[in-house]
Amino acid sequence: MTNAIRRAFAAGTRDSTGRPGRHYWQLRTDYTISVKLDVPASRLAGSETITVHNESPDTLRAIGLRLPGNHFRGEHPRAAPWVPAENTEGMVITRLTVDGKTGRLTPRPGPPNAPVTEPTLQNAASTFGRVALASPIPPKSKVTLEIDWNFKLPGGPGSGHRMTMRWADSLYQPTQWFPRVAMYDDLRGWDSELYLGPSEFYNEFGRYDVKIDVPAGWIVSGTGTLQNPEQVLTPTIRERLTKALTTDDITTIVAPDESGPGVATAAGDRLVWHKVADNVNDFAWATAKQFVWTATRATIPGKGVVPIHMVFLPGRAGLYATAGQVSRHALEYYSKLWFPYQFPQLTLQDGPSAGMEYPMVINSNIGAADHETAHQWWPMVVSNNETWYGWMDEGFNQYMNILSAADNAKKAPDLNGLGQSYGRTSGNEAEPPMMWNANYAGPGFYGFTTYSKTPLMLSMLGGIVGDTAVQRAHREWGEAWMWKHPSPWDWMFSMQRSLGQDLGWFWYYWLFTTESVDGSIVSVKPAGIRTTVSVQQDGQMPSPVVLDVTFAPDGAPIRPMKNAVMTSPTTARVTYPVDVWFGGSRTFSANLMFGSRKIVKVNLDPECRFPDRDPDDNVWPRPERASTPAASAPNRPVPAACVR
Repeated sequence: MTNAIRRAFAAGTRDSTGRPGRHYWQLRTDYTISVKLDVPASRLAGSETITVHNESPDTLRAIGLRLPGNHFRGEHPRAAPWVPAENTEGMVITRLTVDGKTGRLTPRPGPPNAPVTEPTLQNAASTFGRVALASPIPPKSKVTLEIDWNFKLPGGPGSGHRMTMRWADSLYQPTQWFPRVAMYDDLRGWDSELYLGPSEFYNEFGRYDVKIDVPAGWIVSGTGTLQNPEQVLTPTIRERLTKALTTDDITTIVAPDESGPGVATAAGDRLVWHKVADNVNDFAWATAKQFVWTATRATIPGKGVVPIHMVFLPGRAGLYATAGQVSRHALEYYSKLWFPYQFPQLTLQDGPSAGMEYPMVINSNIGAADHETAHQWWPMVVSNNETWYGWMDEGFNQYMNILSAADNAKKAPDLNGLGQSYGRTSGNEAEPPMMWNANYAGPGFYGFTTYSKTPLMLSMLGGIVGDTAVQRAHREWGEAWMWKHPSPWDWMFSMQRSLGQDLGWFWYYWLFTTESVDGSIVSVKPAGIRTTVSVQQDGQMPSPVVLDVTFAPDGAPIRPMKNAVMTSPTTARVTYPVDVWFGGSRTFSANLMFGSRKIVKVNLDPECRFPDRDPDDNVWPRPERASTPAASAPNRPVPAACVR
């Protein structure tokens, strides 16, 4: 329990039930944006009005401002291996007002602690700026900011998502493209983390009313629903869109040979596309001179039909041939697994950042369609702090992608072996704990800690309480935190409440350390009707003792044991709770009272759910070891003894 969460508990904004506390609050930010794309210059020029609703109990004397375009300024800090496509002048602010009062765009000369007499933009070259206020914002009041800005969309070869936002001057995929008010929460106040590249975002919810001015003939896709189809689409296109909602087939809205004003779009020189999205935490869009546009639908339980749009370049049609079906399955499956899809549409957008998510939008083709669609649950509805705790959305998604893939293949998900595999990673000095700020996780282990480790953790948890129980508890947490901002502690406490167990030991080792289980069977000694299995624990992470005991096919009757179930006529699964280790002993004697039937094999952790450095010593009698050099042993595959 860190100081931040202790303060939240004391204030009653969060508590040990894992639900929002009786005094929970969050700010709301509503945006009205008009933006124009200058194609020859590859530049956006925008004007926006932001209404900040201060629902906190605090008086705000400044407003944090996210200026993500400044990541492309050459002097701004960046995390390897994220490399911008080009250096630019960043996000250029040309006008700022606060409640109608003109603000300064540079701090006034003088001592840094001088009284603020007018709204003043500070740190304008950083990805986290600050508007110092002459008039503080009291609790339960609101303030309106007006900002004019421009931003060159970087193009060329870049490394990492969001580092390239266009292909030449014919397709634009703006991401983090406008100034926004930063998150202010009950844990740390203003979220002042810099945008360094890999780690993603933590945004307030609000309403977005966005007008996008592009050349006629260019198709615009994005977050929200189109408010003016009669002004930007031809009657033929509008008719095709209506038809797309009546069938699961893929309907062509704009064909490859249909381009230009009066064909792909309404006629004219330039068109303004008007989109509105309620209660979202971001807004993304794309536009291209020659987008192919197709559509299908998903049927959401308890909600009905939702359109799925796909926009892509003609030469990349193969990447989208089955993307609609995959996205449909994801929307329908996750709606049943967690809660119904909350938005009115979903769009897949082609472009250089092929693997990124926003409300109602995934910048993806078939490659990541399931994964990016899953983000519509977290962080787009259950909105965690992705910058600090990316495992709460990316890791949860990796877990649910396993479930979705199995459902799509019409088979049961197999989570065996995943938990055990962490034993081959634990001990690497470069690995940070999951509760380490992911913004500073480093290039070597950012992907593992943020994406890959969570399914391993949930595999072990499923081995303790059952996979369906894990999913039920997770669903209850998600439903409690819809449209809110849960912390890791809220998830931990909610899971404990739902599962009816104190899992403090489990969270501690998986989330706050990089330790592992290292169990082994030391000996198996029969004596009459009793067989004593001696289990050694050399790791720092404890685990239940789970043994599969295999008997000879013939012999005396197998007697029942209270903590054992027969999984086959000759195999019993025996379970001892994790607290057998809590007294500090490193050895546990499992006294098996099955009678005099001969035991021919004992397997510790038979489903391979608990992280173990050396799974070969989990089996008695010992299997013959392959002549694998010790240096490469941590990378050997999951042993055949694991139930798959």
